[in-house]
Amino acid sequence: MHETLPYLQPSDFPAIARRSLETLQINIGLRCNLACLHCHTNSNPHRREAMSEATLESVLAFLERRGIPVLDITGGAPEMHPGFRGLVERARALDVHVIDRCNLTILEEPRFESLAEFLAGQGVEIIASLPCYTEDNVDSQRGKGVYRRSIAALKRLNALGYGLPDSGLTLNLVYNPLGPSLPPGQEELECQYKDRLREDHGIEFNSLYTLCNMPIKRFGSTLISRGQFDDYLHTLRAAHSDANLENVMCRNLISVDWRGCVYDCDFNQMLGLPIRDGDTPLHLDDLLHAEIEGMPIRVCNHCYGCTAGQGSSCGGALS
Repeated sequence: MHETLPYLQPSDFPAIARRSLETLQINIGLRCNLACLHCHTNSNPHRREAMSEATLESVLAFLERRGIPVLDITGGAPEMHPGFRGLVERARALDVHVIDRCNLTILEEPRFESLAEFLAGQGVEIIASLPCYTEDNVDSQRGKGVYRRSIAALKRLNALGYGLPDSGLTLNLVYNPLGPSLPPGQEELECQYKDRLREDHGIEFNSLYTLCNMPIKRFGSTLISRGQFDDYLHTLRAAHSDANLENVMCRNLISVDWRGCVYDCDFNQMLGLPIRDGDTPLHLDDLLHAEIEGMPIRVCNHCYGCTAGQGSSCGGALS
């Protein structure tokens, strides 16, 4: 696999700084039941990196001590971590809003049959990847049979109240392009998703988030192999909007890897660019009593993926 960081430096991306911390995003582990082409974490069924019990305790202590309102749990398939359910229960007991970034198919796997009911019982918000509303496009990106299993999972979630009016159970879907192009307008595409999923399968959901594919890890390496990396980076840079700088997710979020090291965002985490105090990478325990508001954010050319077009973040388009 090609290393993408050398292709992303040096960078002329505008300097930005942190604001108040609102979301703690953690990558609880890299094991996943899928191995998607666009995956920026290189997750697959053979990965074994996972947060230790001690680091999970650090996460909970940080949430409580700092009064962080949102815990955003990613992976891999985060639900495959043996400590996932305990973490969710304890975070919810602190009145923290919990987000589970779910690939949907995990809900259909053996040993995870009760997962959907658990998430509903805890009032967890689900942000689920569904890169298209057609079977061929999804399966070409994520593997044969993934679309069918995703639809089955969505029906289970709807049966529990997810995505339905007044249920209090939020189900958001995530779209990303099949290749090196910008996503279409989020509002228009959301309407298309809702119409097709409702007509074809009777499925409802709350919102659609459109994300750019980041030119890092597996997707970035594929671009390099195909000779498309520079062209895609040019596409991102040419579509940059300064207005999106006001709302990029790294201003109010920190990302924590399975070892407890802290990054400005999940993409910097995958590139190995941690938040630093001088030359020393910071661990979550180092921030228990420290203030990071106003600190500069580490930027590189992949950051144009968050500011291109309508913008792209863990919460979808920025403008």
